[in-house]
Amino acid sequence: MNNQLVRSTHLGGAVIIGLGSILGTGAYVSVGLSASIAGNWLVWAVAIAAITALCNGLSSAQLASAHPVSGGTYEYGYRFLNPLSGKIAGGLFVVAKSASAATAALAVAQYLNSYLGMSAAVVKVIALMLLLLFTLFVLSGVRRTNWLNVILVAISLTGLFVFIGIAFSMPVSHHEWTDNQSGGLSVFHAAALMFVAFTGYGRIATMGEEIVDPRRNIPRAVWLTLTLVSALYIVIGMAILHVYNAPVFNQATFKISDLVADASWAWVIVTGGVVAMCGVVLNLVLGVSRVILAMGRRGDLPKGLAKLDASSKSAPAATWLTFSMMAVIALLTEIEGAWTLSAFTVLVYYGITNLAALRVSKHDRFIPRWVSVAGFFSCVGLVVLAALA
Repeated sequence: MNNQLVRSTHLGGAVIIGLGSILGTGAYVSVGLSASIAGNWLVWAVAIAAITALCNGLSSAQLASAHPVSGGTYEYGYRFLNPLSGKIAGGLFVVAKSASAATAALAVAQYLNSYLGMSAAVVKVIALMLLLLFTLFVLSGVRRTNWLNVILVAISLTGLFVFIGIAFSMPVSHHEWTDNQSGGLSVFHAAALMFVAFTGYGRIATMGEEIVDPRRNIPRAVWLTLTLVSALYIVIGMAILHVYNAPVFNQATFKISDLVADASWAWVIVTGGVVAMCGVVLNLVLGVSRVILAMGRRGDLPKGLAKLDASSKSAPAATWLTFSMMAVIALLTEIEGAWTLSAFTVLVYYGITNLAALRVSKHDRFIPRWVSVAGFFSCVGLVVLAALA
């Protein structure tokens, strides 16, 4: 039986996968969190994160077009660096993204809890059921998952556009930022958090084995996704600054809907946020399972995890292991601190990505080497500067 996944995802589907992976905790949580750190320097933090993401995205696209298989930097580390680099990258990705998916699932449950007043145990149960639901969607095959992504992205964007429209229709806020929200190293701390909000483009590269004409479509999908998201984040950031409210920002459970006074419109935004984070869970289940699939093929994990279904459109064993890891994390942890941990872990992962991209041969190269050099040093720089902030 053929052990390769079917190439069934075209350019539009790849962009939707990228948007579905990005528009969640990034758009609805991270921009506001970064605003509370960077203050009026928020747009600069978004710009730094966007440039870093673009360099890393192009390096990922370069690698995916030169070596279009499932597994992302796990495979690229093996192919272009050494086995140890590949194993480290694979481990970083699986653990970090499993934690991200568990965090998004818990966030959805807690969003609902803020209105329904459920117990902590029920919050955990809802998070687990959400993880199970999207695991079943992934097992049904990537084509059906793409259609679901279209719906999730449309609803997510609706909530964001409503927030932007309502925010700019409100009077300009005259609240002052505190001294620790006035730039300096804080802008790099905020940029590190914002970088995580861009990293969904990695799902495009991770699914390189399933994308039609990968050398052409993967780079275009990365460019389109990052351009759209960068513009959206900047506008969201400007809207947040327009209606900035210090007491609301000091809440541990801050949501952009908290900045909207009209309860009916706030519900639309909350719904968009919940749906967006569902999209994040869906795409992380998909992406992590593909890396586990690749690790099973190489023998770094049990060989049985590399087995595909009869249609060669899903990897059941790898997908169920993915669900199990995410479920355990959701049961044992809470949301606090997860976003910062994810930021540092992902920056290290993409540092390895850029090093691998530097080893692509001249014949297969379509980006200049300086892009990957800039990507590597931007990752290292953000880790160091954010740690000092």
